[in-house]
Amino acid sequence: MTPSRCVSGPLRRHALRAGLLLGALGALGAGELLGAPPGPEAPRLRLRAHAHNDYEHPRPLQDALELGFGSVEADIHLVDGRLLVAHDLWQVKPERTLEALYLEPLRERVRTNAGRVVPGAPTFWLLIDLKSPGATTWPVLRSVLEKYRPMLTVFGPDGTQTNAVSVVLNGNVSRALLAAEPVRLAALEGRPEELEANPAPHLVPWVGESWNRLFTWRGAGPVPEADLARLRELVARAHAQGRQVRFWAAPDFEPGWRVVLEAGVDRINTDRLTALAQFLDAIEAAQAAGF
Repeated sequence: MTPSRCVSGPLRRHALRAGLLLGALGALGAGELLGAPPGPEAPRLRLRAHAHNDYEHPRPLQDALELGFGSVEADIHLVDGRLLVAHDLWQVKPERTLEALYLEPLRERVRTNAGRVVPGAPTFWLLIDLKSPGATTWPVLRSVLEKYRPMLTVFGPDGTQTNAVSVVLNGNVSRALLAAEPVRLAALEGRPEELEANPAPHLVPWVGESWNRLFTWRGAGPVPEADLARLRELVARAHAQGRQVRFWAAPDFEPGWRVVLEAGVDRINTDRLTALAQFLDAIEAAQAAGF
């Protein structure tokens, strides 16, 4: 059964034309929009796309970069003093290090791309999920990040010095662990309940949560008004505090993407990179056409 796409608001009008627009985009030819790194005139909505568990895609980092995504996610395990990228410990491979898959390619991209990962974008976000204990993993990660300081955003006690790449951490790392270091090359993805305490945005620039923990809608039928109200309130509150918002496990197809996009969610989480890029292009084209 195909999930209903009943979403209220301006994006509903755009969505009515999505099929025609996607067809038009496909007719533009390979490399016009899909496949080449985006320049200043390329679609900007793609910068809100987040490659969830990016290391599981055919070409880690590169697929997301070629589609113009603004953020990617890498899970790491500390194994024999090395930061290995994998979802589960049994999947680690010695050659798949955080540096080899992400930090080195990003540094090369910055070197050859006028000091930016994506042209015209203020920064590119690297979300690192610590799967091994934070008390032992963070010191090693901190040391690794220091090697790449010239391209990394610096999070300080009074603000953020934005650079080509911004690192935000999730998983087994506590606020207290990072807060003890007033100047850092990484910040935290907090949880929605932390908005009550209103931590400094240079310590917690993102808030993220599992969609299924907060909302009942799974992509079929109209979105319950209670879900929409809660979603909009959370986004508005986070934005008022200077933070970005991300949800994982949200419905990863067009109805779900429309809901989070309309609500102003900053990082649209996906495992379907090309499909999301096409959807965002269609919405952007509709907006440009005045629909």
